[in-house]
Amino acid sequence: MKKLILLTLMFFSVNSFAERIKDLTSIAGVRNNQLVGYGLVVGLEGTGDKSNFTSQTFRNLLNNFGVQIPANVNPSSKNIAAVAIHADLPPFSKIGQTIDITVSTLGDSKSLRGGSLLMSPLKGADGQVYAIAQGNLVVAGFGAAGNDGSRVSLNVPSVGRIPNGATVERTVPNAFSQGDSLTLNLNHSDFTTARAVAQVINNLLGENTAMPLDSTSIRVRAPRHPSQRVSFVSVLENLEVTPAKEAAKIIINSRTGTIVIGQDVRVSPVAVTHGGLTVTITENLDVNQPNALAEGETVITPRTGIQVDEGSGHMFNFNAGTSLQQIVDAVNQVGAAPGDLMAILEALKQSGAIKADLLVI
Repeated sequence: MKKLILLTLMFFSVNSFAERIKDLTSIAGVRNNQLVGYGLVVGLEGTGDKSNFTSQTFRNLLNNFGVQIPANVNPSSKNIAAVAIHADLPPFSKIGQTIDITVSTLGDSKSLRGGSLLMSPLKGADGQVYAIAQGNLVVAGFGAAGNDGSRVSLNVPSVGRIPNGATVERTVPNAFSQGDSLTLNLNHSDFTTARAVAQVINNLLGENTAMPLDSTSIRVRAPRHPSQRVSFVSVLENLEVTPAKEAAKIIINSRTGTIVIGQDVRVSPVAVTHGGLTVTITENLDVNQPNALAEGETVITPRTGIQVDEGSGHMFNFNAGTSLQQIVDAVNQVGAAPGDLMAILEALKQSGAIKADLLVI
C-alpha cells in the first residue's frame, strides 16, 4: 500500500466568527497605482550586459552631461546594465514621500549585486511621471561561474530592491472625498455577506444609511467634509460582521498532489470501488549453446515475461450527508495515494453524488 500524502485544510468550527469590515471590504477608488520605468545600473563588477540599447542609453546619458562620444565609438561597458523598474504607489501618497522599488535586468546581465541605480523617472499608465527612483540595490541572489562553463547561483541575482528608493513627485487624485456617499467593495463577492454588512451599519447609524447594490458593493451615505469622512470611515471599518459561509469547494492541485476540501462538502448515498492494474514487462536473453562435439552455432533467444497485477479494489460506501472527515478517514484506512483520491473525487463529481464545486488547478 502506498502511504497517503494528503494535505487537507479543514475548517471544523461550527460557529462563524465575526470579522471587521476593514478586513472584509475595500473602499472604491482607494487603491494602489502601478508605476514603471527604465534606467541604468552602474558600478557592477563585470556582470553588466552587452545589448545595443544599453550602449545607446549610456551614450545619451553622457551627452546629457556634455560628454560627446564619436559616432564610430561604441561606449560598451561590462559594469553597466539596462534595467526595468516597477513599484506600487499607495493611495493618498504625498509629494516627498518615498516608496520601495524593484529593479530587474533587461539584457544579459548575470547579476546586479553591488550596483547603483541612476536617477530614473517612474511613469503611470497615463504617461505622467509620478516618482523619481535612485539608490543602491539590495540583491539577495548570488552567482559564480568558472572558466569551464560551470555555474552556481543562489536565488535570483538579476533582480534587486531599493527600500525607499523612489520619491513621489505627483499625487494621484481619488474620489474618496467626493459626493455624499462612498462604496464598500467586498473582497469576496457574496450576497449574504453584503446584506450583513449593510445591516450592521444601519443598526448603528440608522435605516437607509447603507444599501447593498449587488453581491460585491454596498453604498453608504457619508459626510462631505474630509475630516468628518475620515472619522466616519474609522467607525465603519471597525464594526464587526459575521460573514456568510463559503460555498462548498474541493481544490485539487494535480502537479503537487495537494487536495483542499472544505468542511461543507457532502456526498449523496453512493458506493465507489477503485483498484489499480499494474502490467510489468521484462525482457531477458537466453543463450543456447550446442554440445561440444555437435555441430551448430550459439544462438541468443529473447524471452519476454509479462505479469499482470490487478491490485486490490477498495469499496467505499458513503451514506447520505457524508462529511469531509468521513471521506478522509475512509481513504486513509486503505492507504490510497493522492492520485487515487483525485480520481475518486472526480468520479463522484461526474456522477452528481458530490455536493461541491471541484476545481483543478
